[in-house]
Amino acid sequence: MATFVLGDIHGWASVLHQLLERLPFDPRRDRLWLVGDLVHRGPDSLGVLRWARRMHEEMGERFVVVLGNHDLKLLAEAALPGKRRRDLRPIHAADDGAALLDWLRRRPLIHEEDGAVLVHAGLWPSWTVADALAAGAEVSEVLAANDVRSRRLLADLLPLATAPERGDSNDSQAELRRLARALYAFTYLRTCTDGERPCDFSGGLDDLPPGCLPWFTVPGRRSAGEKVVFGHWAALGIHRSDGVTCLDAGCAWGGALAALCLDDGTLVQEPNPASGR
Repeated sequence: MATFVLGDIHGWASVLHQLLERLPFDPRRDRLWLVGDLVHRGPDSLGVLRWARRMHEEMGERFVVVLGNHDLKLLAEAALPGKRRRDLRPIHAADDGAALLDWLRRRPLIHEEDGAVLVHAGLWPSWTVADALAAGAEVSEVLAANDVRSRRLLADLLPLATAPERGDSNDSQAELRRLARALYAFTYLRTCTDGERPCDFSGGLDDLPPGCLPWFTVPGRRSAGEKVVFGHWAALGIHRSDGVTCLDAGCAWGGALAALCLDDGTLVQEPNPASGR
């Protein structure tokens, strides 16, 4: 049994299927993990979601999807009033749209198996993997409930997660801030200070602002030594160092969709010339 990890698909169903045809992947025995951001930017987010749900039904626990920030945006559109992105409207309008959204909101934020950790974006440097798994389970339970607290978290995620820490006398507000901070790490984090203040930066390593570090290079990172695979950071691209691997090869931006075999380290990329149009 081999384990294949795919990077950010972003609604490009055609590139996804072309890549799968090139892999020695057997859905009857192998594992397939996705780093999240299944939807948005590409032409067929609905098709990608339908494929993913069907694969989960066929493969069971051997098929894993962790939520990405664009997946959260889709869930927020469904839960909150407001404008809906044009390329995501087919999902909301589909007969099976509600079922697909319910399936999506129940996907985990982190997965750990056989010494490998899968997340969409990153881990706070102060987290051990055990800390991250506990935080992920707690936030996932809130998102799956699809209730008032879940909608509040989706609506206020970025302001809550990135605001300076403060002593908050409101217990419910403090809890929401804690959940938002965890959710931010899993789905948005690229860089931060060594004090774990997020940096508003999404460029490449050569352009890092002073005091702004990739989350995986912060000194004393407590998950160091673990094998962590993530996506999200298109400007970083394919990157392997210190036990971490980024698999966002920029499929949404004229790049490619990447697949990594965890067993032997083989990397396969399927170009997406259409996405740069």
